[in-house]
Amino acid sequence: MSFPRYPNYKDSGVEWLGEVPGHWEVTALKRGFNVTLGKMLQPESSSPDDELLPYLRAANIQWGGVDTTDIKQMWLSKRDRAQLRLEGGDLLVSEGGDVGRSCLWAAELDNCYFQNSVNRVRARDGHSNRYLYYWMSTIKDKGYIDVLCNKSTIAHFTAEKVAAVPVPLPNPAEQTQIAAFLDRETAKIDELVTEQRRLMELLKEKRQAVISHAVTQGLNPHAPMKPSGIEWLGDVPAHWEVSRIKRICYINDGNHGEEYPSAEDYTDEQDGVPFIRAGNISVLSITSQDMLYITQEKNDSMRKGRLQTGDILFTNRGEIGKIAVIPPKYEGANLNSQIAYLRTDENFVVSKYFAHYLTSDVVFSVYDSVSAGSVLTQFPIGDLKNIPAILPPIAEQTAIATFLDNESAKFDTLTAEAQRAIDLLQERRSALISAAVTGQIDIRKTA
Repeated sequence: MSFPRYPNYKDSGVEWLGEVPGHWEVTALKRGFNVTLGKMLQPESSSPDDELLPYLRAANIQWGGVDTTDIKQMWLSKRDRAQLRLEGGDLLVSEGGDVGRSCLWAAELDNCYFQNSVNRVRARDGHSNRYLYYWMSTIKDKGYIDVLCNKSTIAHFTAEKVAAVPVPLPNPAEQTQIAAFLDRETAKIDELVTEQRRLMELLKEKRQAVISHAVTQGLNPHAPMKPSGIEWLGDVPAHWEVSRIKRICYINDGNHGEEYPSAEDYTDEQDGVPFIRAGNISVLSITSQDMLYITQEKNDSMRKGRLQTGDILFTNRGEIGKIAVIPPKYEGANLNSQIAYLRTDENFVVSKYFAHYLTSDVVFSVYDSVSAGSVLTQFPIGDLKNIPAILPPIAEQTAIATFLDNESAKFDTLTAEAQRAIDLLQERRSALISAAVTGQIDIRKTA
């Protein structure tokens, strides 16, 4: 859909804003809105009339709305309660953290206040907080807020800075019309984004189903089956072996304690040995993004962790169960203490097959059973060693690995297409908001 431009324009007087419609005014935010910084945290009562009440922090302020999953309480005096109570429609702007992040208060709680990491903006004289919300999203996207707050240091979007922000203001009725237009159009775009994200989740589920079926049932739907001897696994092809990881792999992890590299042990890429961390593990592969490198001398002094082509990496701390297979490029690399490695004999176990097996739902169910009732931050190597291992004959492992590589490539392509669609939709959303609140399009006849 294309929209007309306004009949005439004028210089806004703001270099980065350019021209605005001739009948609009460009002025400081404070000319149409009141800005109030929240109360400094008061953890204890200091007066008999103080009350312990809920308040919002910068962390609660999200672009999609207020996150009410973790609301804290503090003591507020009678005067605080009179001055700092939130009303439906208030615009909340982060003073610290991700400065400028904004949302509208929809009265999610009956009686709520705000801390001094949040600015409350309240419209007056008929101006529209909702219009201003879209303006704040535009200047955040364009980086203006970060420049204003000098984000190279500890950034603060103080009440004074918020009040001084230049705002292009049509008359209040037109502000309301623009905000209503953007509500409608962004809701349509958001629904399309949601559909693409739903598609990505379905692709992920389908991918997992294909992997789990292949590594537990094989590629021959007519193969005779036998009980695996493992209740949650059920039947497997009769000619497959059911074992434990400890019987088919050598397992160890990266260096700990005194042998762990210190600051002086790191060096440049051209002089060093890759030091793989959990963040370098992608889907069955290694990414060099943010890779660290240790000196050759340090690498030689470390007793374990040096890798061979075909080794399978398994993150057993932090984000449990990320898997990669070491390619020839990373032969001799080292790894940190968050990662275990499984070394197989390729005469009996095909690394790529077993890596797929370790990403299957049947194996993830083991992780879940170990972590039941707790937040799992470490998966002990002893538990890893005892995970059941299902092994087809070597030729069948190779065939399954090839099949899953091909199927995964298809899912990757479809997922990438969905992500590209999301990126384009979000770009369209930002561009539409920017065009509307800067007057580059005239939407007055769209209502």
